Amino acid sequence: MAAKWSGGHSSSVLCLTVSAEGLVASGAERGELALWDGGGSPVAQLRLPQAEDVTSVVFSARRPGTLYTSHGESISVLDVRSLQEPLQRFHVNEEEINCLSVNDTDSFLAAADDSGAIKVVDLESKKVSRSLRHSNICSSVAFRPQRPQSLVSCGLDMQVMLWNLQKVRPLWSTNLQECEMDEESPQSAGQFFNPPLAHSLSVASCGNIFSCGAQDGKVRLFRVTGARFERELEFQAHSLGVSQVLFMPEGYSLLSGGNDGKVLLWDVSSNIGKQQKSPAKSLHRRKAQAAACSRKDGKLNKAASNEHPGVVPKLSIEHGEKVNWLSCAEIKGSRRVLVADQSSSISAYPLPEP
Repeated sequence: MAAKWSGGHSSSVLCLTVSAEGLVASGAERGELALWDGGGSPVAQLRLPQAEDVTSVVFSARRPGTLYTSHGESISVLDVRSLQEPLQRFHVNEEEINCLSVNDTDSFLAAADDSGAIKVVDLESKKVSRSLRHSNICSSVAFRPQRPQSLVSCGLDMQVMLWNLQKVRPLWSTNLQECEMDEESPQSAGQFFNPPLAHSLSVASCGNIFSCGAQDGKVRLFRVTGARFERELEFQAHSLGVSQVLFMPEGYSLLSGGNDGKVLLWDVSSNIGKQQKSPAKSLHRRKAQAAACSRKDGKLNKAASNEHPGVVPKLSIEHGEKVNWLSCAEIKGSRRVLVADQSSSISAYPLPEP
């Protein structure tokens, strides 16, 4: 049964984040920002300038009192201990920002926007250090834990990309639609009608496994190996588009939220483990997949699908509303998944212990 957190917003809640100290921040339409205690009571509210929709919120990794927020084309830096005028503002993006990510050394902030650009701000010099690009809307960007120079991104160009801040071009990229265009696959024709536009990314705490949720209802997992990544697993998760994916802080428990109004909890640790039991076979399979799904010298080969129809959710929550954002919080000694949807309230559902 969900607990409803209300009183913080009057508009649809668009994004959520939780600090290391357990403080929850939420952003909503019309510039609304709210802070919540663990009991679900709003403790502070602020309306950002120009009343632009707050599309992403993220706490500093090293300074839990510092909150980065995107609204319109701007990024505001706020002190949550005194939620007033922004301490600082960056205006480096040319179109509306969809997602923010800060690395775990608090040295770089990445902002992905509607033009397909990812602006990476050096937080020490306060200047843009890199401009990376997708060919269509960039919907999600995430720094990899323990690797402050490395990040992954995805967008409505159906591309998933791996970047290193020392280079302007991606180290590796995969087109999700081309992965599906295996002529022997009965689903290949359907992909034209429901293309895998990529909506959300999340990187596991190990830094080497990351997930991607797409419009075709599938969740895909990738493994980073050096300067490239390979498809590890994919499965049909939702009957409509996957709007959010979120790795839990420990292990390989993964949350997904969809346009079908469902929130699902997956334990993919056994599937990832299976890939490692037969190194020779696994290496051969992954090489074949990499050839099929990744651009290299402009050529594309075919490979067998890596779908796992047997992957079943550990927990299924019938939330009933399209999911805008997911977050996870430890509240009074137990875990909760926080869900933002089209309403002005936040839903908190209990999660089973790991």
